[in-house]
Amino acid sequence: MVESDVRPGCVQVNDETLRLLSMAERGATQRLDDALRSVGADLDQWRVLSLLAERGGCPMNVVAEHALLLAPKCSKLVDRMVSANLVLRRPDEHDRRRVLIFASARGREALAHWDSAVADVRQRFSEIVGPDAALLDELLRRITAGLERAAEPDPAAS
Repeated sequence: MVESDVRPGCVQVNDETLRLLSMAERGATQRLDDALRSVGADLDQWRVLSLLAERGGCPMNVVAEHALLLAPKCSKLVDRMVSANLVLRRPDEHDRRRVLIFASARGREALAHWDSAVADVRQRFSEIVGPDAALLDELLRRITAGLERAAEPDPAAS
């Protein structure tokens, strides 16, 4: 980044900060994935069921976004989860053209088991972050929102 690209009042983030953020994400993902694999699940399935248990029925694009998956991969995952009776596809009551994905009773049971498997990971992260958990959440939300805004096309440029 050149000097003129830094906004007044903003602290420039260096390469080490970006590397540390990547390492933290990689470490968190690996620990969660290891815990879930130990009970026959994977991170993508857990993310999908966590969303559906929390929000109820969701369209496929919302599921894909939450699970951090591209649409084709998410569709294949949901197909496998339907076959395993973990999720159900149902028409949207308000728009019959849309299909919503719901957690099945078996999926909710599986999620409770999977949540138990990741409890130690959650506890470890709570110990590491300590009283700064709310601050960390806020910073991560700010980073995510800022990156999303940066990816949007500038309407003034059109």
